[in-house]
Amino acid sequence: MALKYQLKDSSFYIDGSDVPKNKLGITESLEIHELERELLEDAYEVFYDELDENTIFDEEYFKELHRRTFDSLYDWAGEYRDFNMAKGESRFCQGAFVNTSSKKIFDEVKNDGYLQNCEQTPKAEFAKKLAYYKCELIALHPFCELNGRITRMFFDMIAVFNGYAYIDYSTVTPTEYIEASIECVQLANCGKMEKIIFDGLMK
Repeated sequence: MALKYQLKDSSFYIDGSDVPKNKLGITESLEIHELERELLEDAYEVFYDELDENTIFDEEYFKELHRRTFDSLYDWAGEYRDFNMAKGESRFCQGAFVNTSSKKIFDEVKNDGYLQNCEQTPKAEFAKKLAYYKCELIALHPFCELNGRITRMFFDMIAVFNGYAYIDYSTVTPTEYIEASIECVQLANCGKMEKIIFDGLMK
């Protein structure tokens, strides 16, 4: 069984499973994860097609990625959590501060031009920017579930907007990616994530 989040309210999951309670009454882990994967694939096509010069990578866009991708499955799609959450030894932003911390992050994104004008930015500098904001959102972990996939999609859309392909993670092992994410949360160190993103950025 996959490692579940440690939540204040254990009723979030169906008893004895890693399956969140859902609109379709699905109780099997493989079934729910396969459906999540299919919904994410469909969402990639939709949001890719919607990208244009008017796309703004703000907090509302980030929430919309989650809501529109998973609204058919979960009541809490697109909504920030208000409870504390941890996974393993990693403790994410306290629930009481998720909204204010998110606003601070996206104020920085705004001051960075919503990362919209980076086509002429050197790749190393662009990767550094993406890694910084990605680590901030990993540590924030604002949604009840599916944070990693939505955060990846958010930065994939930013990469495409700036003339790159989706960020390629195929050469990174799950262990390497988890270690990079843990360093974001526990050490506020973006170095490993920066290298992963730099290596994965392709025109």
